[in-house]
This record gives sequence, structure tokens and C-alpha cells, in this order.
Amino acid sequence: MKQPDQHRILGRRELLAYLAGVPVAGLVGCNFGRQNTIQGELLSPDLSIGHRLRDGWRPPQPTQPPQQRRVVIVGGGMAGLSAAWQLGQRGVDDFVVLELESQPGGTSRSGQKDGFKYPWGAHYVPAPMKENAPLVELFRQMGVVIGQAEDGQPIIAEQYLCRDPEERVFVDGQWISGLYPSIGADEQDLDQLTRFRETMQSLAARRDLSGRRFFAIPMSTGSDDDEVRLFDRISMAQWMDENEFSSPRLRWLVDHACRDDYGLTIRQTSAWAGLFYFASRLKGDGSESQPVITWPEGNGRIIQFLADRCGDRMRCGHVVTEIQRNDDDQTLVRVFDSKSSASVDYLAGDVIFAAPQFLAPHVIAGWKNGPRSNETFRYGGWVVANVMLSGRPAEEYGGMCWDNVIYDSRSLGYVTSTHQSGLDHGPTVVSWYHPLLDDDPKVSRAELLRLGWSDWARVVISDLQKAHPEIATLIERIDVMRWGHAMIQPRVGFVWGGERQQASESIGRIHFAGTDLSGIALMEEAFDRGVQAGDRCVG
Repeated sequence: MKQPDQHRILGRRELLAYLAGVPVAGLVGCNFGRQNTIQGELLSPDLSIGHRLRDGWRPPQPTQPPQQRRVVIVGGGMAGLSAAWQLGQRGVDDFVVLELESQPGGTSRSGQKDGFKYPWGAHYVPAPMKENAPLVELFRQMGVVIGQAEDGQPIIAEQYLCRDPEERVFVDGQWISGLYPSIGADEQDLDQLTRFRETMQSLAARRDLSGRRFFAIPMSTGSDDDEVRLFDRISMAQWMDENEFSSPRLRWLVDHACRDDYGLTIRQTSAWAGLFYFASRLKGDGSESQPVITWPEGNGRIIQFLADRCGDRMRCGHVVTEIQRNDDDQTLVRVFDSKSSASVDYLAGDVIFAAPQFLAPHVIAGWKNGPRSNETFRYGGWVVANVMLSGRPAEEYGGMCWDNVIYDSRSLGYVTSTHQSGLDHGPTVVSWYHPLLDDDPKVSRAELLRLGWSDWARVVISDLQKAHPEIATLIERIDVMRWGHAMIQPRVGFVWGGERQQASESIGRIHFAGTDLSGIALMEEAFDRGVQAGDRCVG
């Protein structure tokens, strides 16, 4: 479907058809599913207090003296919880983690219903290489890493590696194994695929004069030389043009990768980020990409482990409304407890700001008069739907994989939450992902707010019916999560443009953590930024 003019406001049904990637006449009708008995709800992060603060509301004054803490962590997502974990590793236990939501995790949170667990966002981690020692240690504590191979690489417990069949793509009316749409590929297509893979292996092996990999996970351990920075000045589409990668099948594969990890098309994505996706996951020795670690609830398993270690130092429903540096080298953190509707003050030796950068100007006193800017930080909107099925769609060959992608779709397809459990038959939950790809993220957020639950249910069903025509008869429930600021977007010029690097620097004893400081929204990056911030409090 042709992308509509972004300057024209689409009608509701036209917008739904555009998001579903079908003609208006192809949308599921009003009585979709099983006699309109499908249940569900529309979910989203709690924005109410944040919007009130933006509009000038201020919480009541505290009635109790400030509480002293060695470290106050603002934000209970992956970065904030990783910072708490690192403080524990360094022997610091006098900290508190403040999270405005009712549960920790941010876009890595998970849900459960009727015995099923499923992700609400991030759902896998490539197996870390030995160089990423902190993450290897975390996974050792979780029982994911169970040993070390002769070459020093961690050994991953079999039950946590994504089991076969891992992935498939629906193209030309049939499912094929893997994500490359090989049906109808000619010699030129296959030659370009081979050359692209060889190019990624070459980039994975390259080192700068300091011995750093061109592309490494986490990115803070990779190269920042000028030769690497140049990739950030052009789009991934332009890089493919310049390197004569014109095969539509290859370009779709790379575009899918960018949409999957960044919520951007290859035209919107920095070439640095596009190349990072492929090269950073390779060892550079000709071997395949790192295997995938996953759980039924996705990265919510990691969140639960980290939150459990915090114990009662994890404070949900606590909204930070002001951070004020004092003359005596302490920092005042004012918090609104949404459960008691009371304000609480903390005096901290160090503060770790592990919330997105766009929130900093609203809570850190003096920010707007300072030298920093976060204007180039842009966050994409996403929709994630968890669809409960009474059974599996009938298929002539095989069945659901872990990752199921529909070639002719604006969505990313779905993952099967029961796949790791070995439940290949009967009821299941599939988690459907849809990035909003407008050039202006504000347009995406407006789309999110315009549509209700029944609208998104129609989009989900219309999309899934491309591969499973009878799926509506199997759907019992559709819960839809709207993420307005789900992921930092590595658009052209952002990763090495300067603002990101400056945002990573501490302001006195206020330290920053968050995947947006890397410019790419990956678990490994959030973890690394949290670990770095924890170290700054101790070093």
C-alpha cells in the first residue's frame, strides 16, 4: 500500500487500512471474530501525572524530614535496575529505585493471564560474547550461563536458547524457513545476499588503531574513530545504494531488521545503526550470528530477577517531580507517592537518572538554562498486542515458529510465547508487534491516541489474516499496549552527532543511564549504561 501524504489527516477507516496494510474493503468488519465475543483492553504507560507536571501542576509539600540515601535511582526500567545490580556488585546497598509505574521494567515488562506469560516489549537477547563480562556475570547469576568453552566464550544453558524452529516468513501464500524471502530469488539476488553476508563478516572483523571493534556490543566498547562515524552521516538505504545492493529481497530483509530493532525504515535509519545490527552480532571469524536467548515472558524474566534483588528498595508508583542540587554536595529528590498522594523528599549523595532524556528538562532544576540540549533525541511509537488463541491455525506444513514474519505487512509479525515451553499444540498467546514509521514521531503518537481498542483489534486481526485466514475464529482475547515513546531512534546523524555523547556525561553527582544514551534500544545497551552509572557512584 502506498504511504499516504503525512500532511493530510486520514479518515479513521483509511488510517486503519493503512496501518493494517490492506485496502479499506479488506478490513475486518464490525462483527469480527466469534460473534463479537472477543474481549480485551487498551493499555498504555501511566502518563497522567507526567502530563499534569508538564501543564504546571505541582505536588503537595512533604510533611516529613528528608530520607537520606547513598544513591537514588530514578527509573525502574532495565537501565535503572541494572544500575542497582551493579551497586550491589560493588558493595553498595543503601539505595532506592523510584519507578512511576505500578510495576518495574518499562518496555521490557511482561504480563501473565490464565497460566500464560508473555512480553509487552523486548523479548530476546543475543548470547553475549566473552568480552561483555558484566552481562555474562548477570546471566551466570541467573543460571543462563553455565560454563565457559575452551575459547573463553560463555556456555548458555540449552533451555534458554531459542528452540527450533526459530523463524519463518510468509511470502507468496506460503511459509518458508528463515527470514530471507527466497521464493523466486534469481542468481543476482542470491549473489547479492552472499556478498552482503561477506561484507558484514568483514566489518565484524575490523578493528581500529586502538584494537577496538568497529561494531561491538555494548557500543561503548566499540570504535569511535572518524572512519566509523562517517557511516552515521548517511542512511542505510544510501549505503546499500552506494554498495550496489539493489535486490528487493535483500533490501526487504535489511529494512525488516531496522524496523525490528529501531522502529525505522532503511531510509530513516543511520547506516551506522543498520550495519551495527548485523556486524555486532558476529564474531568476525566467519561463524554465524550469536544465538538468541529468550523466555516465554521475554526480557521480563531479567526484570523480575533484578527487581527481586532490590527487595523493598524497589518503590513503584513513585513519581519524581524535582531533582535539585544543593550547595553541600547533596542532591534533593522530591517524589510524589501516587498510592498515598503524599510527597517524600530524599537527600542523596548520588543520583542516577535512568529515565528517558526527554523527561530531564521537566524534573532537573536548572536544565533549561544550562548548555545541554536533547532536541535530536527522537522516540518512536509502537503497538504490542497479546492475542490469546483457543488453538493453533491449521497449516498444511509444520506450525508456528518462535518468530513469524509476514512479508507484505507493515507489522513485524508475531512471536509465540509458548514456544520455549515446548507447547506446540493447543491454546497459546502470540505477541504481535507494530512500529509506527511516520517521519514525524508526533504523527505516530497522534495515531496512537486517535484509535481505540476495537480499532487496533481490527488492525491486528486484518494483519494476521494475511497468513491465517481463519484466525479470528480462534481468538478469545486481544490486549493492546500503546507505547508512545517506546524506543530511541538512531536516525541519520544522531548517533555521532554530539548531543548523545554530551547527554552521557554526569552533572556533578547526577549520573545518567538509559538505552537512549547509546542511540539504540537494546537490552545490552540499557544494561551497560546502568552498569556505567553504578560505577560512577563508587569510583
